[in-house]
Amino acid sequence: MLFPAVLLMVFGLVQGALWYHARDVAVAAASQGAAAARAESASADDGRRDAAAFLTQNGDAVLEAQVDATRDATRVQVTVTGRSVSLLPGVPGPAVRESVTGPVERFTSRGAA
Repeated sequence: MLFPAVLLMVFGLVQGALWYHARDVAVAAASQGAAAARAESASADDGRRDAAAFLTQNGDAVLEAQVDATRDATRVQVTVTGRSVSLLPGVPGPAVRESVTGPVERFTSRGAA
């Protein structure tokens, strides 16, 4: 009687750990993409490419990954969405969505903000 409850709790803990790992990989990819897109002569596509390359290098932690990057004159935002690995075959893993925003690098004169 107690064994099924313990087994369910263990599966829940492992699934939670897989989701947490996928979330960490997604935020690292978004951070790397934002860093690439923040450069003065970079574009949003540079950030998108770097984030996608990071996800490819780090295996299947984030499944069905999609990267969206936007950049205007002052801000960059990179968002990674996808799903974590699921322990149950045929059941999709929990959703993952992480976003990193930062300022665009620019040169200023001394005393200017």
